[in-house]
This record gives sequence, C-alpha cells and structure tokens, in this order.
Amino acid sequence: MTQYLKKDNLTVKIYPTREELGLAAACEAGNKIKELQRSQKYLNIIFAAAPSQNEFLEHLINQEGIEWEFINAFHMDEYLGLSPDAPQGFGNFLKERIFGLKPFHSVNYLNGQNQSYELECSRYGQLLSANPCDIVCMGIGENGHIAFNDPDVADFADHALVKVVELDPLCRQQQVNEGCFTAISQVPTHALTVTIPVLIKAKHIFCMVPGSYKAQAVANTLEQSISEPYPSTILRNHQSAILFLDKKSAGQIKVNSKQQ
Repeated sequence: MTQYLKKDNLTVKIYPTREELGLAAACEAGNKIKELQRSQKYLNIIFAAAPSQNEFLEHLINQEGIEWEFINAFHMDEYLGLSPDAPQGFGNFLKERIFGLKPFHSVNYLNGQNQSYELECSRYGQLLSANPCDIVCMGIGENGHIAFNDPDVADFADHALVKVVELDPLCRQQQVNEGCFTAISQVPTHALTVTIPVLIKAKHIFCMVPGSYKAQAVANTLEQSISEPYPSTILRNHQSAILFLDKKSAGQIKVNSKQQ
C-alpha cells in the first residue's frame, strides 16, 4: 500500500520497501521522459551517484520506449583527488550503472582530476548553461545535502553553476556508512558540485531516498523551515518535484498521510 502526502509544493510517496520505491520512481521518471520526448528532440538529465539510487537506476534502464540516443546525461558532483579508475568516483559509479549501458546522445563527466578546478567548474557550467536541465534524478544526504551542497556551503541564490566545496564530517562519514569507503580518512575532503539553483531550475525532480539512516534528513526536509541549514527543504518550493520514500526513511515523519 502506497501512502501519499503533500508538503507545500512537494509531493511525497511512501512505499513499503526499497525495491518498490525504486521501481515506482523509475516508472514515473520513465513516463515523464517519454512524455517530454514527444514534444522536444533532446532532453538534458542530471543524475545522482549514490547507493540510494541503485534500485531506481536498475529499473530505469529497463523502461521500454525511452529514446536514450536523444538524451544528454550529466551528473551532479565528483570527488577531487581520486584516481581516475576509483570505483568510488561518481562518474565511474554512473558509467557502470547507466551511462555505459545506454546509447546516450552525450555523457558529460565532471573531471575531478583536472588540475585547474576553476577551469573545470567553468567548463561544466558552460555545458549546463548550453543544455538547461529538464529532469533531475537525485537523493538527499544524511545531513540534508542535495548534490554536495552541505549545510555549510548551501546557497539557494548561488551565482556559480558549479563550485568546489569542502565536505563536512557528516557527509564524509556517510560515505563510510554506505560502504563506499572503509574509513573516513579515505574519503576525499573536497569535491566539485552542481549548485542548488541549477538543480531547482530543472522542469521536473525525482528524489529517491530509501533507508532508516535517512529518516532524520527526511523529517527535516518536510518539517524544518525552508533554509540553507536544511538544503533539501528547497524541494518544497519546486512546482514539479516528487520525493520517493520507503517505510524506513519515512519513519520519523509526523505529517498525516493518505493511503491508496
């Protein structure tokens, strides 16, 4: 049984299991992609790279009728200083799960090895400007970050499109909690991230957040004031955003919901 609720403009859908969440989100995102493809030739989609996206990506690549050859793919963040073939690299994560499996019109990787971070931010920002985002497929961090816009660096009116950020300890510990690294000392301290205004300007946002370790971040998203200390709260201002939860990630929600 699926539960539904609305907080400001944000639609929230709660599923019994993580697998059901991933399948439902993939079906809705796939249908939106196909709908948009009926009226425009090329779509620009930004993807998140995180274990929370695994089920969604697994089901999205199996959606029938998507014309992948007319999609320009982007991702929303990348570590600085990892080796090019590191499995923890977000470009590598997405290449394994979707970018390398479908015939995209283009796949646009953030380069965390570029020795000039300013040039890389400028290069990727120009790509995003030339290809305004139609759809964002994302998650929410344990500290409420979206992309790598942690509370200390989140800016709802950011003038930059892409920037270098220092990752806060909670963000870095999350990477250990999720099994991406074995110790926090291995987690890079800095990263490139697409900024919040770029994400929020997307026509449609699909946000997949499973797991009990995200329950507090979900509760904050829905119950705290819309402000930078809780970056994900900005989703409540978006006109076409859906937050997909499972029973565990919805465990601390206090808002009454409808069932169907």
